Amino acid sequence: MKFPGKRKNKHYFPVAERERLAFAPEPGEAHALTVVGIDQLLVDIEAQVDEAELATLGLAKGQSMLLDDATGDALYARLKAEGRVTGEFSGGSIGNTLHNYSMLADDRSCLLGTITGHIAVGDYAFHYIRSTSARVDLNHLHPCAGPMGRAFCFVTPDGERSFGISRGIMDEYPAEAVPMSLIQDAAALVVTAYLLRNDRAPIFEATMRAMRIAHAAGVPVVLSLGTEALVREKRDFFREVIREYVTVLAGNFEEACTLTDRSDPLLAAQDALDLADLVLLTHGQQGLYIGAHVDRALARETKDMIFSKSISEYNLYEYSRAMLRAECAEPLKVYSHINPYLGGPSVIRNTNGAGDAALAALLHDMTANLYHRSVSPTSPKHQANFLTYSSIHQICKYANRVSFEVLRRNSPRLMQALPEREDNLEEAYWEK
Repeated sequence: MKFPGKRKNKHYFPVAERERLAFAPEPGEAHALTVVGIDQLLVDIEAQVDEAELATLGLAKGQSMLLDDATGDALYARLKAEGRVTGEFSGGSIGNTLHNYSMLADDRSCLLGTITGHIAVGDYAFHYIRSTSARVDLNHLHPCAGPMGRAFCFVTPDGERSFGISRGIMDEYPAEAVPMSLIQDAAALVVTAYLLRNDRAPIFEATMRAMRIAHAAGVPVVLSLGTEALVREKRDFFREVIREYVTVLAGNFEEACTLTDRSDPLLAAQDALDLADLVLLTHGQQGLYIGAHVDRALARETKDMIFSKSISEYNLYEYSRAMLRAECAEPLKVYSHINPYLGGPSVIRNTNGAGDAALAALLHDMTANLYHRSVSPTSPKHQANFLTYSSIHQICKYANRVSFEVLRRNSPRLMQALPEREDNLEEAYWEK
């Protein structure tokens, strides 16, 4: 999918050049757009365990729990000595998302959070920096004394993943460290529900302050939901925060259903659109859904087959581009769904990070829209204040393709650009 902007890499949709506007190959600084994210910086440690070991830790399979630093140190040393550590990766939901965004867009993003004040070669902080895209600006990280956070991903023989989190300094990001001007000028602010787990932690108030700044400046706020258990624990609080500040809501099927008290993905997306302007919902082997608002006068009917599920003809207007609900004279909820790309990888090596990858693709599309508007404000693409550059149908394709790359790798992060073309890949079309 080719977007306007400063990129050297071509992605998976080959396109013709006809009917396209010419853009300067090196856009000026006036058009610079930065996606800013706040995260609990983590190193992901993947290890093979059995269910008895989960029980010893007091961890329910498929869920997450907190481990104190001493327990984390001892556990890591034992798993490493027994040869059961299968991978160590830079992690954190927003860190993954920004890294993937910068890989896709070939452009700058900025990560906020805490990092060890004194970094030594080979330690966790060194590993985190080394394996993060150079396009991710780490200059605004807040230095603290203490170890980096660690996220243990325990994989049982049935492939189920459970998580143990050793906090370290990951929650020590103070509200006064939030760079106001950076957020006010951002293309989007990306946060995760994990940051709001503990209202006594410094990072909680920092996140709330950042969302208030972004909301007041008209910057889209993107919230990635945490685990189902976290959403259930603070459901009313999250619903209030989303309704007040959030533009884009991203999560998996279980998280969305818990938030909305629905047991169907389309109905969950429908109800979530009463809280946010756009919803990205991943559903494992069922693919992913996008729900959005559009002004009825600007809704575009699909040229593909029309489907009915819990919502009749739910994809009728999937060729529409998303808008803010407040920008619609007559808001209309629109939906699109896509099954896993090529049926999914023949071997799924990693499910950790697939949702973050899908969100990175959506952020790329949103930022491309802002860039295009800045360099070509009279284009028909901007007859209204759209939130996305592409239709939600096209974004489903893009997000699906990026998720596929993560599912077939061990790392939750993209390590290279997507291939320009692959066999059995459908041709894209230019949406006017």
